[in-house]
Amino acid sequence: MPDGQTLVIDSASEACSVALVADGRVVDYRHDVIGRGHAERLVPLVAELAGGGRADAIAVGCGPGSFAGVRIGVAAARALALGWQVPVQGFSTLALVAATAADAVAEAGGALVVMEGGHGQWFVQPFAADLSPRAEVRSLLPDAAIMLDDILVIGNRAEAFVERRGPGRALAVLPDARAFLRLPRAALGDRPSPIYGRAPDAKPMRAV
Repeated sequence: MPDGQTLVIDSASEACSVALVADGRVVDYRHDVIGRGHAERLVPLVAELAGGGRADAIAVGCGPGSFAGVRIGVAAARALALGWQVPVQGFSTLALVAATAADAVAEAGGALVVMEGGHGQWFVQPFAADLSPRAEVRSLLPDAAIMLDDILVIGNRAEAFVERRGPGRALAVLPDARAFLRLPRAALGDRPSPIYGRAPDAKPMRAV
């Protein structure tokens, strides 16, 4: 990312989270847990930030998470980047969840992020103490997910995971744009596009 302010956006979960960061600090932020309605809330939330959210670069959470929320966040980031003529990069929302609990992850030597995946499944991905991913994201049914043995479990399904499995420590965490400052540089990628984590709900019609 270039010098100056970066606008960080994540709307892949029930949280709609935006922040302006610069020089290793948070300039301003908004973090609303709204469940639904990201399409109506995201851009006004950005506009509430200092200077209308105007930044020298944009970073956006690409999921996985809510299909609609992921698409809305990525589309908004691309549109703002085009309008402002600034670069835009993407990052994994699960990595942002890990970064939101960075101190606990470091202390535990790593953690498993568990987030709602829809259709009765959970998105799961293990992260190392330095917040680097230890494996690819998977979408699993709960009974398959709880076979994973990380002691620290974080995310919006962490408590359900530990309750179902038994042993472990759960931290109920939602992605928070302010935690962008804790993400490793390797977590950022150019040309952001949605990370769905599983096959889309709608399938194309077969040709007759």
